[in-house]
Amino acid sequence: MVLVYLIEFIRLLFFLITVLIRVAFMILLERRVLSYMQVRKGPNKVGFLGVIQSFGDAIKLFIKEQSYPIFSNLRIYYFSPFLALFIIIVIWLIIPFSSGVINFNVGYLYLFRGIRVGVYVLMRRGWASNSNYALLGAVRGVAQTISYEVSLILLIIGLIFLIKGFTLVDLSFNQENI
Repeated sequence: MVLVYLIEFIRLLFFLITVLIRVAFMILLERRVLSYMQVRKGPNKVGFLGVIQSFGDAIKLFIKEQSYPIFSNLRIYYFSPFLALFIIIVIWLIIPFSSGVINFNVGYLYLFRGIRVGVYVLMRRGWASNSNYALLGAVRGVAQTISYEVSLILLIIGLIFLIKGFTLVDLSFNQENI
């Protein structure tokens, strides 16, 4: 019984590590595309063709000196990014891969709920800074996020009607013949 839990824990840990590596490579891809669009040199200085650039950026962020807003609620202010990262990783758990980490019957509703909670993290961060301008920026970001979520939900409702189910696995099965 303990061996089963250990294997599941190792699978989950492997999944989280692969997600973080994928995010690093997506950032590299985005930076490369933006550099070509702006006709400038891209991130190709660190490692072979810039492969280690995202990891260098992460190390730089961790060793950088922290600035403390004077009148802010520090616990909420510094805990919010960790909560946002946790929400993103939890949303990644329902995406169907060949291994299939988690399969919910209502995967789309879980996805919408996860995206919805991200808005509260953004608002909480702006409020915790105790600055009027940060709060105004957070309100603007929340309004923009909600407007994007409405169009995303309307698009995905069409997919739900087409695949006749709420799971992301059904969507991947319906794409096998395309």
